[in-house]
Amino acid sequence: MSQVTIFHNPGCSTSKYAVEVAEQAGVDYRVVKYMLKAERPSEEQLNEILDKLEDPPTDLVRRDANFKKLGLTEAMVQSRQQVLAVLLEHPALLQRPVLVQGDQAIIGRPKSRVPVFLGV
Repeated sequence: MSQVTIFHNPGCSTSKYAVEVAEQAGVDYRVVKYMLKAERPSEEQLNEILDKLEDPPTDLVRRDANFKKLGLTEAMVQSRQQVLAVLLEHPALLQRPVLVQGDQAIIGRPKSRVPVFLGV
């Protein structure tokens, strides 16, 4: 099994759950704290995630209070290019956690997707 990359926000319980499951299962994983400026995914990295994601690209954008506060609408995150533009400008809107392994990636919501993806 190749290493799993977990795009993680330590303030998110669902994201913490993904890290805990990987840790308890002894999975080889790497954490990317994407909220830190030094660890934010580049356009190239986001494109790689989107290439591997089994979910629609628009699902990668969180629809929370910040989304509304920024004046964003559903129509603004429908295409891949729109999703990239929004996430590059507002990295906090990256849905979390995102798990990547080999040529596959998922959004770890609901939590039940995480153990299945990790094979535990």
